[in-house]
Amino acid sequence: MDTIFDVVALGELLIDFTQNGLSEQGNPLFEANPGGAPCNVLAMLNKLQKHTAFIGKVGNDMFGKSLRDTVASIGIDTSALLLSDEVPTTLAFVQTFANGDRDFSFYRSPGADMMLTADEIPEGLIRASRIFHFGTLSMTHDAVRAATKKAVQIAKDSGALISFDPNLRPPLWSSMDDARTQMEWGLAQCDVLKIADNEIEFLCGSPDFDKGAAYLQQHYPNIRLLNITAGPDGSYSYYQDKRVYMPSFRLGGTIETTGAGDTFCASVLSFVLENGLDGLTEDDLAAMLRFANAAAYLVTTKKGALLSMPEREQIDAVLGG
Repeated sequence: MDTIFDVVALGELLIDFTQNGLSEQGNPLFEANPGGAPCNVLAMLNKLQKHTAFIGKVGNDMFGKSLRDTVASIGIDTSALLLSDEVPTTLAFVQTFANGDRDFSFYRSPGADMMLTADEIPEGLIRASRIFHFGTLSMTHDAVRAATKKAVQIAKDSGALISFDPNLRPPLWSSMDDARTQMEWGLAQCDVLKIADNEIEFLCGSPDFDKGAAYLQQHYPNIRLLNITAGPDGSYSYYQDKRVYMPSFRLGGTIETTGAGDTFCASVLSFVLENGLDGLTEDDLAAMLRFANAAAYLVTTKKGALLSMPEREQIDAVLGG
């Protein structure tokens, strides 16, 4: 394959139904937003002028075709996005609370995203990537788990950096022990980790970020850059013996937090593509976090995620404001 991709991601592509007002009868109206964490990451990377491709499966239905067309329209390569005639596109209904937090209800028993198999993994596409990104929603069931693990191994063999976001969604796991096992497998593979505050506590048994980061660095020395997101409380970066904290941007206008972590993750991967992972200073890490926090803030001011990613000019305006 002649094309070189900056980032290739594998995982779920689905419809996020988010409430958008009430009907005349007082019933909730839901807006069908394209979503799925790995593609959200790629969408933001495309805004930052990076070349991306997605590996996954949707249903050969109205939702799946709409998702395929939407992803292609924003510049993500869809040559490895498959359509299933047997299983429908996965749907998620998102309840947003007054503080912007969310609760998810998934229609995925089964959903097309979990039907990707190991023999459908496009080896050439992965070998042409500089970074391979994945999460754990593609590890909840045996077949797609095998596909994910095969893809990660191909990426590692080809010398790509591995990026991992656990993206814990408890309703999708048969048991939290299984969730922990698969999260720990992902931790053992990655060079770059983005992990949320609740996931640190789940894995390490403590809400103390420094203790959690120390635990992860000790048990998973393969992790070269470890970033923790704490929502409105900002973000942290741990690199070698360095620790940098950056507060979030609280400029008002937040509607919902869908996609904020994915936007942050993409901003970090853009930084890694431009700067590498060697010899980073505290100033480098601070600049990385500040940019990622600004981008994440901006996506919270719109509904949905995949089509709500900010332009670089908008991020620069926040940073300069």
